[in-house]
Amino acid sequence: RRVHGGKPEVSLEAWKLRMDEVRVPKQHLNQLVMNYLVIEGYQDAATQFHVESGTDPGVDLDSITERMAIRQAIQEGQVAEAINRVNELDPELLDTTPALHFRLKKQEFIELVSKGNLDDALRFAEEELAPIGDEHPELLEELEDVMALLAFPEPALSPLKGLLDLTHRQKTASELNAAILQTQGQEKESRLPTMVKMMAWAQAKLEDTLTFPHMDVHAQFQQMETN
Repeated sequence: RRVHGGKPEVSLEAWKLRMDEVRVPKQHLNQLVMNYLVIEGYQDAATQFHVESGTDPGVDLDSITERMAIRQAIQEGQVAEAINRVNELDPELLDTTPALHFRLKKQEFIELVSKGNLDDALRFAEEELAPIGDEHPELLEELEDVMALLAFPEPALSPLKGLLDLTHRQKTASELNAAILQTQGQEKESRLPTMVKMMAWAQAKLEDTLTFPHMDVHAQFQQMETN
């Protein structure tokens, strides 16, 4: 072990030897991979991995298709279709999660505004959003915020233009996806991205006291997702 910049330095060879000493059961790795494939919606890959490794997915893999179709519908602005699909998949989900139900309706309102259908948007807000707000006062502030879109002649140029952005669709889709996963007994997020963040944090802490070969965990994870 050498000293570099006042800190002990571990060579690449020594670092590899240490890594080789770490033993992780293959079953744990397989479960980690399956968790990622299921949560992120890679049905075909999850099915193939189940056949090849025998790893239990913990969920009916056919349900992934419907969950992904629901998320895709939201991302494409087809909120009413997504709501219908949710009700077919789990008729109790939206009844038991009023905040989520409200946000789906809010997104439906936003889609009307983004298309310039302001009269339809106002009518929709009165018939669909207002009753939910009356029944759940904790949502009134959120209702007032989105209704403020109608106060601007050009909502897309207003201070609230972020509500019309595609990232807002993604946020709504992610919230709904997490709720569906929870009703299916699954985790809201896959474990793999969390582990990547933990590894990056651990490397940052370790480099305070040691010079060692770094691994760009974020880049490798992104490459894995691309492949």
